[in-house]
Amino acid sequence: MSSLSRELVFLILQFLEEEKFKDSVHRLELESGYFFNMRYFEELVTNGEWDDIEKYLSGFTKVDDNRYSMKIFFEIRKQKYLEALDRKDRSTAVEILVKDLKVFAAFNEDLFKEITQLLTLENFRDNEQLSKYGDTKSARNIMLAELKKLIEANPLFRDKLAFPSLKNSRLRTLINQSLNWQHQLCKNPKSNPDIKTLFVDHSCGQSQPNGARAPSPVANPLMGAAPKTGGFLPLSAHGPFPSAPAPPMPTSLAGWMASPSSVPHPSALTVPIGFTTPNNSAALLKRPRSPPTNNTAADYQSADSEHVLKRARPFGMIDEVNNHLVNMLPVGFSAQSQSHGQSSYSSDDLPKAVVMNLNTGSAVKSMDFYPAQQTILLVGTNTGDIMLWELGSRERLVVRNFKVWELATCSVSLQASLSGDYAASVNRVTWSPDGTLFGVAYSKHIFHVYSYKGGDDVRNHIEVDAHVGSVNDIAFSYPNKQLSVITCGEDRLIKVWDAATGAKQFIFEGHEAPVYSLCPHQKENIQFIFSTATNGKIKAWLYDNAGSRVDYDAPGHSSTAMAYSADGSRLFSCGTNKEGDSYLVEWNESEGAVKRTYHGLGKRANEVVQFDTTRNRFLAVGDEFMVKIWDMDNLNIFTTIDADGGLSASPCVRFSREGLFLAVSTNDNGIKILANSDGVRCLRTLESRSFDVSKVGSAPIVKAPSITAFGSASGTVGSNVIDRPGQMVPILAMNGDNARSLPDVKPRINEESTEKSRIWKLTEVNEASQCRSLRLPDNLTTTRVSRLLYTNSGLAILALSANAVHKLWKWQRSERNVTGKSTANIAPQLWQPASGTLMTNDISNTNPEEAVSCFALSKNDSYVMSASGGKVTLFNMMTFKTMTTFMASPPAATFLAFHPQDNNIIAIGMEDSSIQIYNVRSDEAKTKLKGHQKRITGLAFSNVLNILVSSGADSQLCVWSTDVWEKQTSKFLQVPTGRTQAPLADTKVQFHQDQIHLMVVHETQIAIYEAPKLDCLKQWVPREASGPITHAAYSCDSQSIYVSFEDGSIGILTAANLRLRCRINPSAYLPTNPSLRAHPLVIAAHPTDTNQFALGLSDGGVYIIEPLESEGKWGTSPPHENGAGPSTAPSGAPVSDQPQR
Repeated sequence: MSSLSRELVFLILQFLEEEKFKDSVHRLELESGYFFNMRYFEELVTNGEWDDIEKYLSGFTKVDDNRYSMKIFFEIRKQKYLEALDRKDRSTAVEILVKDLKVFAAFNEDLFKEITQLLTLENFRDNEQLSKYGDTKSARNIMLAELKKLIEANPLFRDKLAFPSLKNSRLRTLINQSLNWQHQLCKNPKSNPDIKTLFVDHSCGQSQPNGARAPSPVANPLMGAAPKTGGFLPLSAHGPFPSAPAPPMPTSLAGWMASPSSVPHPSALTVPIGFTTPNNSAALLKRPRSPPTNNTAADYQSADSEHVLKRARPFGMIDEVNNHLVNMLPVGFSAQSQSHGQSSYSSDDLPKAVVMNLNTGSAVKSMDFYPAQQTILLVGTNTGDIMLWELGSRERLVVRNFKVWELATCSVSLQASLSGDYAASVNRVTWSPDGTLFGVAYSKHIFHVYSYKGGDDVRNHIEVDAHVGSVNDIAFSYPNKQLSVITCGEDRLIKVWDAATGAKQFIFEGHEAPVYSLCPHQKENIQFIFSTATNGKIKAWLYDNAGSRVDYDAPGHSSTAMAYSADGSRLFSCGTNKEGDSYLVEWNESEGAVKRTYHGLGKRANEVVQFDTTRNRFLAVGDEFMVKIWDMDNLNIFTTIDADGGLSASPCVRFSREGLFLAVSTNDNGIKILANSDGVRCLRTLESRSFDVSKVGSAPIVKAPSITAFGSASGTVGSNVIDRPGQMVPILAMNGDNARSLPDVKPRINEESTEKSRIWKLTEVNEASQCRSLRLPDNLTTTRVSRLLYTNSGLAILALSANAVHKLWKWQRSERNVTGKSTANIAPQLWQPASGTLMTNDISNTNPEEAVSCFALSKNDSYVMSASGGKVTLFNMMTFKTMTTFMASPPAATFLAFHPQDNNIIAIGMEDSSIQIYNVRSDEAKTKLKGHQKRITGLAFSNVLNILVSSGADSQLCVWSTDVWEKQTSKFLQVPTGRTQAPLADTKVQFHQDQIHLMVVHETQIAIYEAPKLDCLKQWVPREASGPITHAAYSCDSQSIYVSFEDGSIGILTAANLRLRCRINPSAYLPTNPSLRAHPLVIAAHPTDTNQFALGLSDGGVYIIEPLESEGKWGTSPPHENGAGPSTAPSGAPVSDQPQR
């Protein structure tokens, strides 16, 4: 329901209260879920009206919504039970126990047993914990005090406990104002109008009770079809009111509608900021918000938005718990997620230290860090130059000057513009999501898209004469799962182009001033674009030709840029108006209004401030010769960074993806790179390399391996490097061979020892002194490790053993380990709760040693879903208690994966080769996918392509659409010639961080496929002496692949070309006792440390392995042969591991 409809409900509640319709008041409170009447609730509790209490609560929450709700219902039902026992009404007590209290047994079986035992006592007060129970009245009062505390703490009741401050009879007042207005529109108004009904509009005529009907200024904009002039949707968009066609508005009223009041109080904006579609899919755009900490007046939507708060919800899990300490029954599920990690970051995490200065030669206009590697920076300047900088080597890899590629094909207006002044400024540079393309918007008509193959390999891709005048912004998006380019311009248009061909796909018209910026986004399956204009108007568009779906004003009518937080849950905008006032705000998407306005921006003369977000926690704005930082949940400035001075008045600011680096423009045509402690270590690692490939020969030799680029979209050439056994001589990087003619590439060539640096060798780690390794302490029974992963925070490691027992190791904060993150330098604690409980899977009648184990961890590390041949079990990671079990075997679950956008949905691979798409909340299978012939061994979601990829023991890959859950394509693995595979060989799948390229792990190979067509781009076959591959995983930045083998060795591949660069032999980390013959079965990569991984062994041991601190990395990437980039081979040709000297 929209904001105005919501306010109308409050007006009706006030009217019903004033008219003494008591039952109707409480019925509307219950059905709307907008206001929880605590006074009425107190009356019900005091009188012991238990059925009415639960009925009233049902309008606001259900027993399984979160820990507070569960405690509320438990206390009520417990009191109801105790009163029946106190009355000696055993039959009623048994009925309450079975009907009302048994639901809590799944969460705390011991407590339920204790409650049941009260039936055996003559007086339940003989129980020690209930010995102080008094009479019924006092017990109810004590319970009521506890319930009020729980309700006030429950996020589902936030903003529902206080009735809005309204003047008396507000609804009557509004109706009187409307009638007075209607009377003023009468052609011949009477001095004493006779108004007899509200069912039709008033008019001083005789044909109807109120005269002839006149167009109503209220009915037209709010109750009828949405007027195009103002761009507002009807009040009925999300409410019960039918929407009828409205007659044309009189000119005077149209003019009034065209000037709605500005944000933060839009008078008629009644739709979410995410707009709606005919099937009312706007509900999908609503998201939980982190509660404001300093703005009590902020309109805050908790849980899963309004439609969830007031509807019955079956049992299940949708969001993850905040872990507030409440003295209550252990809880299963919470509706509020602290998804932004507020407690895990401090000002020390911000990049503040100036680590380098880059000289660009002209004023910087736009910057963007490469999405797959944080040390590559793309820059655009006011003279039209674009540059690529490598921060690790402080080297400018590429510079391109402004040039029209095909002037003859351009419009006459562009040719005329260039004839007088052949120059243009860059307005915006941006990378595509996968980093294979980047776009440049110029101040004159055109935009360019370049393809990027890694290193200095930048190639012209498409040039489009897009707009009349300046192209103000450019962005990439994936409508219909195809990469598109979006531009906006001085001609007031937004256009969408095919990124592959440059063909025009959509034109959006409706702005009345030049369009200033774009913000494409996706909520669930709805893709849309926000656009802002220089007159302060903000509009939203779907990828169709139906016009804008939202029309409202930016704060101060400013030229505004919009951006989402990295996790897509919070929307911000920042801009400056013509008067020089700047505004930084967060939007409430559910209401289409400003949620909070941040304080501290200065007044600008003629520049628009720029901003960026990082870590889902901080906002940064370049203002007043410094960078100002806000905590997203605090209105006041958190800190400022002056970067040792010399910044521009309104500097450009840009964070790297993980927040390690911050690039800021200076007033002397340069850029300062700031880093936090992790960023400083990253740069030191790069600078301390004993061998720097970038200093060998021509630039194309080097930098390609340092960037993840998977070749052309077709996947037919350029994917594989032939590296066959028997090539015993070292690979030589031949300076100058096959060098390409790129006059605008300016590599830096180091003249020192070039002859020595030409020879590359595989890094071999043979001894314990050559790396850091740690076997994690374990005093429990040790059986082989079946599954292993790091928690998402990187603070712990979770293992599942073959005996169905989980083990959790946690690192403690200390002087030696300030962050508390996992490290091989300090032994962690094998953690258990005080109760000594172990997380043990249901094994039914199966032998756990023979069963296939699987688990999946929730995003905030609160829950783990797990199975070991029996039922699937949900455990609470804080208490180790079983929250619920479901899906009894056979068939058994063999692989689990949470849906990336909905924790309610889990894909369950089964032993019978099917895949169950299971809704945990409703406790039912949504659909069943069939396509494999043998058990499922791997599942991976892509939230970019909206697909699920499955792999099976049949060595088959299947692609399923997550929109309709139908199979799109399937392929069988290409088993290398001469290799045999086991009849039930596990095949695992993992998406690259670009969510397009897919790593497939099989005992015979590592292969890279491109989804969704499953084109095989590369294939790496290990030497047979290593034995079969047991497991593999991408590093957290997808730059490396860690591979474990049956002989105990570990290989580290460069992901970009599947070339082995480092081998860790078992002698480096395993004891020398040959009788143990342990080897790694599973491997897990650290979520933030690119060089740390963990191994789960066949003897039950778990190891952490890191490079030496002096090295900082695993080996050096091999150069491409002959210095000419990757040699070509047919798609899928194998890259072989071979002995190196």
